[in-house]
Amino acid sequence: MHWYGEAGNMSTDTAECEERVLNTAVIPSVLCNWEDLRDAGLISSRDEYVRTVREVTFSLAAKGIAADLDKKDAALLQMVRTLDEMDDVINLLTERVTDWHAATTPGTSHKYTRSNGPRLVQKIAKSGSPSLKRVAREILSLSGVRTDLMKEVSREAVNVIPNMSALVGGLVAARLIARAGGLDSAAKMPGSSIQVIGAESALFSHIRTGSSSPKHGIIFQHRRVHNAKKEVRGKVARQLAAKLAIAARLDLYRGELDPEFVEQANAKIDSIFGGET
Repeated sequence: MHWYGEAGNMSTDTAECEERVLNTAVIPSVLCNWEDLRDAGLISSRDEYVRTVREVTFSLAAKGIAADLDKKDAALLQMVRTLDEMDDVINLLTERVTDWHAATTPGTSHKYTRSNGPRLVQKIAKSGSPSLKRVAREILSLSGVRTDLMKEVSREAVNVIPNMSALVGGLVAARLIARAGGLDSAAKMPGSSIQVIGAESALFSHIRTGSSSPKHGIIFQHRRVHNAKKEVRGKVARQLAAKLAIAARLDLYRGELDPEFVEQANAKIDSIFGGET
């Protein structure tokens, strides 16, 4: 395929090239046959052709990024990812501080420091050495910020993904779409894929080694799943994931809460284990 204009004339105009790239099913075919452009007198060399391609691809990339940032879930995704990274930092610093404390406090059980990390950090913040105390206080401060951000994520999720939030809570719903790559991606997933979001390692292990397949991923964080009896937990997770797949599509295309759907979905899920949650 060549870069022809509407009237059959070739063009290297960036805007026209972008439009043809976006409307072409086989993108690589648009980026070849530079000799045709040279023969038509629109470019003088392959270097000029490469510069034109570069301009087009850079422009398309910039517009794609701008479109992603303009999506209604863009801020929510960044909030969730920040929250997850804060969890990693807090856990890492807590582990480091407890090891530091154990190294400076003879007789301290290493097992105790690991199993009581958060509680020990509070103690260190009051009675540790000056440097250790400052680090412990920073951890506590960061933990407070993390708690506030978690609440804000839940509130934002209710506005951005109301149906998913109604089923599993704002925080779990937000984490699901973040791991899925956004609401657009989540809305395209079947329930079976949503069910194992967050359990990718176990899923790949199942595929490679034939080990037991995972029955749930992030949705295990919701009370309906982790409070269910073991014998029905997989069924609950499967049914909940199926309803979340529908909820994601409602949130993407309607963007408002559907009380009737939520009520029916909850009733269906509860019926699996006699309404116990």
